[in-house]
Amino acid sequence: MRHTLPLAPQFYVTAPQPCPYLPGRMERKLFTALQGDEAQRLNDSLSKQGFRRSQNVLYRPACADCAACLSARIDVSRFSPTKSQKRVQRRNEHLERRATSPWATEDQYDLFRDYLDARHASGGMADMDAFEFAAMVEETPVRTRVVEYIDRDSGALMASCLTDILDDGVSMVYSFFNPSIARQSPGTYLILDHIQMCRDLGLPYVYLGYWVPGSPKMGYKAGFSGIELYVGGQWEDMRPSEDYEDRAHPLHSDPIAEQVADIVLPDGMARHSGATR
Repeated sequence: MRHTLPLAPQFYVTAPQPCPYLPGRMERKLFTALQGDEAQRLNDSLSKQGFRRSQNVLYRPACADCAACLSARIDVSRFSPTKSQKRVQRRNEHLERRATSPWATEDQYDLFRDYLDARHASGGMADMDAFEFAAMVEETPVRTRVVEYIDRDSGALMASCLTDILDDGVSMVYSFFNPSIARQSPGTYLILDHIQMCRDLGLPYVYLGYWVPGSPKMGYKAGFSGIELYVGGQWEDMRPSEDYEDRAHPLHSDPIAEQVADIVLPDGMARHSGATR
């Protein structure tokens, strides 16, 4: 009988580039490839440690002089909708959820383009073509679904979310919607619906990506009860936002070697030492 050892993850560091969240800052990411038979276990494990998936890569901010980006998740058992969020649910009752395999369609790409052109025309994804969009959706070595939201009356696709299924929740990888329904707060509704999805599946957490104190783009995430942030190697209940403002100071950023050494890999998975630039 032939045995093979699990593929050992190698961690790398990206070159600095302008931060999309805080003006005048430079961002840097720590990342590793997501591949092979152990991809799902690695995604499960590193998601609990503040990593996010992009296609077949897992990454986490590792900036040289800033640690403001904090991974955020909602503890479903402690979430209770506000009056405003209940109104959002009512305004979007006409949308029907449909979870499909990660296969890109023309309708999805058309919706994606409308969303980018209306809301992120100068963003890093603005030039994505249909082939790149298909790669974003389909190049996944883990359990992924495209969660579509269909208008019951017209049958039109109004919103969509690329969602990973983890062993302890769901991770909202990327979501987009028809700009014409922006006043219905579809972004908030998609989060609310993923909370309900977790309740239906008996999963405890909805992973939202990063929350950045001082960034208006990320402020909406603080509006959900049950929010937890990954700080100093552990999850904690979100405190008032001003408590995190000093994380933009260089002294809060740990050396890359220490960050890699502190990563906990799944049982039986070997580790390469250090990180490569």
